[in-house]
Amino acid sequence: MTAIGIDTHKATLAACAVDELGAPLEERTFPNDPTGHRALAAWARRVSPEGIVGLEGSASYGAAAARFLLTDGLAVREVPPQLSHRERIRIRRAGKSDPGDALAIARVTAREQDLPPVRVADRSREIGLLVEAREDLVAEATRVRNRVHADLVVVLPGYQAEAKNLVAACHRRTIARGLRRLGGVQAELALGRLARLRAIDAETRALTAKIATLVGAHPLLGVPGVGVLTAAKLIAETGDVGRFRSPDAFAALAGVAPIPASSGQTQRMRLNRGGNRQLNRALHTIATVQAAHHPPARAYLARKRTEQKTNRDAIRALKRQLVRTVFRLLREGAQGLQLAA
Repeated sequence: MTAIGIDTHKATLAACAVDELGAPLEERTFPNDPTGHRALAAWARRVSPEGIVGLEGSASYGAAAARFLLTDGLAVREVPPQLSHRERIRIRRAGKSDPGDALAIARVTAREQDLPPVRVADRSREIGLLVEAREDLVAEATRVRNRVHADLVVVLPGYQAEAKNLVAACHRRTIARGLRRLGGVQAELALGRLARLRAIDAETRALTAKIATLVGAHPLLGVPGVGVLTAAKLIAETGDVGRFRSPDAFAALAGVAPIPASSGQTQRMRLNRGGNRQLNRALHTIATVQAAHHPPARAYLARKRTEQKTNRDAIRALKRQLVRTVFRLLREGAQGLQLAA
């Protein structure tokens, strides 16, 4: 079966069609706009009527093209960058070019039979956008607080005796009263930054409320240690949970499945430091909360310590157990996300 590979960029889409053996049939470059999408779909139907389209970057520059091709009835798959990168090394073309990248993507598409479908616009995508926007606000709030602190140690030295932090609104009001009595440019700037912190807090609360509405009564919220934000992170980073063939595949994506590191008579496993670190972080949050407050998890960790496991290794083992529950509940809640999209 023939296949088409598409390398996406902000302004262009480089496409290459290959035959069953991976030999290039035809290469074209299209504008990354509605006119170019229509021309790309027509070209794809001509050169590969029954083929599969592989696309790298369907969540960014290729999002609009992927949606158009899907709507036009073409089979579109997401090609992971690591697979196309390995294929580029094997291509006998000097240097790097967009057509060469498209050829690599096409060969991966023709060879790999279990590539995931591109993510369509569903509620998980919307949740991801809101989570990302909220994290940006949290980071900005930290930056602004650090700048206010730098101002206060100059104009209000010892301010922490009356205001323990710059997070609580009551402490910020206390600081604002002191700044108004001082006057001066630096005090005015600090007051403006305090006002910006109030605005950021309001925006953060609004985004959190939207996230909670979209997450709704997802089954993940029944897991001890999982709040709305952790559930939203798991949903957003996972996307279409149907693309995972098993909990083990999901564990590999999350970086909690150990990796074989054996050689000769030495048989051992090592820690996986790859995978999706955002998923790994969410699982770690659940594990640490359960380690502090959930009796079954505490008993499991105690049992692991009796097996001569360190506390860190015991937490990793707990994460490996949690990933099975998380995977099952993500699958249970997937239908609700699709219906609500």
